[in-house]
Amino acid sequence: MHGSAPRPSLGAVPRVVQAELLDHLPPASPEARRGRRELRRVNFVMRNHAWFARVVPPLVRPGETLLEIGAGDGSLALRLREAGVRADALDRQPAPAGWPADARWHEADLRDFAGWRDYAVVAANLVLHHLTDAELAALGSTLDTRARVLVFNEPLRRWRVGLLWRVAAPLAGAGPVTRHDGRLSIRAGFRAEELPRALGLSPARWNWRARETPLGAVRLIAVRRP
Repeated sequence: MHGSAPRPSLGAVPRVVQAELLDHLPPASPEARRGRRELRRVNFVMRNHAWFARVVPPLVRPGETLLEIGAGDGSLALRLREAGVRADALDRQPAPAGWPADARWHEADLRDFAGWRDYAVVAANLVLHHLTDAELAALGSTLDTRARVLVFNEPLRRWRVGLLWRVAAPLAGAGPVTRHDGRLSIRAGFRAEELPRALGLSPARWNWRARETPLGAVRLIAVRRP
């Protein structure tokens, strides 16, 4: 209808990266444990781990090892191992109890990690939105010379996703940490083509496809050109 005010779009405003509560809570605190449980529920509803388990195995060549960055409780890396992928993990927190002896757990910040050359395949789930534009560019520059395959799932920065979160999170019984961090994650998220651009992936060197999902994710698969 002519003359109506345009609907605001979170994709039309710059990303805003702010510290999230779960990243700074003591890992053993009740709030952190609840937050991790609720994050697992979010991943289940959005089918994030199921998507990784479907798309990653065909991309990994014999002899290659995948590195999950920002692995958290390690559940995604374990899911990929169950799907037949050799997978290691990187996180600032120590390895969770029961982490497999034949899988490496790198306790480090991805900004300082020096072991990229060991990994042809790199995956991240709801991690890259924590990085500033400058940090994303630096990470992309590193991966551009090391990795062969990138598989990333991040929050979608759209007005409708923010509205959906504000309505659905309280109805689902999410606690204050999860509700707060979810809002910040969406504000720090991406639209589909923003993520490969932020990483500085050159079309001359990479084939990629990036898409937005109805439940609020941006999913990127990038494969280095032969």
